[in-house]
Amino acid sequence: MSTSARTDSRLTYDDFLLFPDDGQRHELIDGEHYVTPTPVLRHQRLLGRLHLAVANYLVANPGHGEVLLSPFDIVFSKWDVVEPDLMFIARDQYILTEKNIVGAPALVVEILSPSTRKRDQNLKLRLFEKHGVREYWMVDPDHDTVTVDRLDEVGAFTRSGVFGVDAVLSTPLLPGWALPLGQLFA
Repeated sequence: MSTSARTDSRLTYDDFLLFPDDGQRHELIDGEHYVTPTPVLRHQRLLGRLHLAVANYLVANPGHGEVLLSPFDIVFSKWDVVEPDLMFIARDQYILTEKNIVGAPALVVEILSPSTRKRDQNLKLRLFEKHGVREYWMVDPDHDTVTVDRLDEVGAFTRSGVFGVDAVLSTPLLPGWALPLGQLFA
């Protein structure tokens, strides 16, 4: 009986480091390469408002953690490297390096776009759950909603809700923080 060695043809973080610096977002999910074009104006406005709201909270409440914007890599494994729109690293996490985040941030936010919607809602949802991201927010500029998934006690995402412009977004990760979504989507 002959045996043959199976070769793993998935791309790795070493391959990722060789991708061109072309202004587009390059990511690996299970070794498959995904490229996302530069975001549109509404995406950037939503991201800016959300970052400002979290950053202002952290300035007023020092010691809770740090918020970062893309492009900044999260390295989950040698086959999984992503650049979410916004990441919050809680004070109890020691995963931040000068070059990247190694492990699961407490919070990851993606702003959905036509080119990333399915990937963000499916592949990335499963990836973030698998690696232990505590909360995942999907901001939908087409419907002015934020979908919140939180990791439960058994390590699975539970949908906390889909919140519209009349709602106030909050999270146990940032005690006392609240963002009226009417302000986000204004």
